This record gives sequence, structure tokens and C-alpha cells, in this order.
Amino acid sequence: MSLPKTLAEDVARNLVMVARLIDEDPEQAYAYSRIALRLASRVAAVREAAGFAAYATQKYSEALAEFRAAKRMTGSVELWPVMADCERGLGRPERAMAMAGEPEVQKLDKAGQVEMRLVAAGARRDMGQIDAAIVTLQSPELASNAVHPWTPRLRYAYADALLAAGREDEAREWFGKALEADKDGATDASDRLAELDGVEFVDALGDDVDEDSDENDVADDDKGDATDKDGTSEA
Repeated sequence: MSLPKTLAEDVARNLVMVARLIDEDPEQAYAYSRIALRLASRVAAVREAAGFAAYATQKYSEALAEFRAAKRMTGSVELWPVMADCERGLGRPERAMAMAGEPEVQKLDKAGQVEMRLVAAGARRDMGQIDAAIVTLQSPELASNAVHPWTPRLRYAYADALLAAGREDEAREWFGKALEADKDGATDASDRLAELDGVEFVDALGDDVDEDSDENDVADDDKGDATDKDGTSEA
């Protein structure tokens, strides 16, 4: 639906803030999404943005309601995977699995189908079915050497599932493959590999702070000694 110009500008400003803050400050992004929702609840883009803001703050019931509203307005199935993941967040992995078998999945583009596969594997793990999760992730997309935006996350999820199953050598291999594809740092594959290799990270900044604190303590002790000797402060 169309909005009056002034109202449309107000809504747009709030949506821009949602997009800008959702990764760094999801709570603030959520607040902006609520403003946009009050202004234009009948606009599909507003309902979708509100859904993602709620999802980012783990308000899964609210997110699911907003995603359903957006889907009704647009008729699009692109939100199907994140809707299924909301079901997982609500502790209903069996519903997520049921959604993975619905006809809507066949209407998704390749990226959406991979996302649905990731959600389904996560649901299997939620139910304690680790071997089934591994099988769910095994696909032509996983086996392909081509790198797509979703490749690092798919390989990482597979590596993590293998590790959970006690298949450490295979997990190390796939964490390595995830790292090779992860040019933007979307995963912590490098850290996971380091952990498997027994590498421990030291907080150098923390050590500096501790050393500074120790030096200050020594200086305070010396000052106290000087005061104690003659009963007066050197100051």
C-alpha cells in the first residue's frame, strides 16, 4: 500500500536505522522497528523488518507472527526458512522439521533451500539426532567446490555436526574448508581449528592491565612505607 509522503519518509528513516543497527545493537534496532510498525503496520516491508529485529533479539514468537503477516501480504515464501528457525527458537524443532517437508521449500531459490537445509539440520540436533543432522547437510551444495555466500556456513555447520558426533579428523578437514571459503569472517572457523589443535589464546590487553595494576600497587606500598617512617606524607 502507498503512504502519504511525510509518513513514508518517517517510516523509511526508521527502517534505515533498523538495517544499520540490527547487527551491532539489535535492541536499539528492535526499538526503531516498533516505531515503524506503529506508523505503517499494513506495509509488508515494515512487518518483515519488525520480524527480523524481533528475531535478532530472540523474541521468536513475535518474530514468527511478523513473518507470517509479511508472507500473507506478499505471497512470497522467501521467509520460510527463518520462520522454521523461529519454531526452533520456541523449542518446537518437530515443527521446523515438518516445515522442511512442505511444498514451499521447492519454491525457494538455491540460497533459500540451503538455508532450509541448515535449519532442518539444526532441528535434528535439537532432537538429539546428530547422525541424521549430518546426513541432512550432505548435499550437492556441500560437495561442490564452487563458493557462494552460503558456502562457509554450510561447511561450518557440517564440521560442527561431525565434531559433535566425535568425528574429529573429518571435522578439522571441514572447518578448514569453511575457513577457505570464509573471506568475510562470517564464521569462527579459524578459532575452532585452533581449539582442535590445542592452541590457547592469551588476552594481551588483559595482561597489560594486570601489570599496570601491580605496578600501581607497588607504588602505593612504597608511598605508604614513606609515610609510616616519619608519620607524615611526603606530599
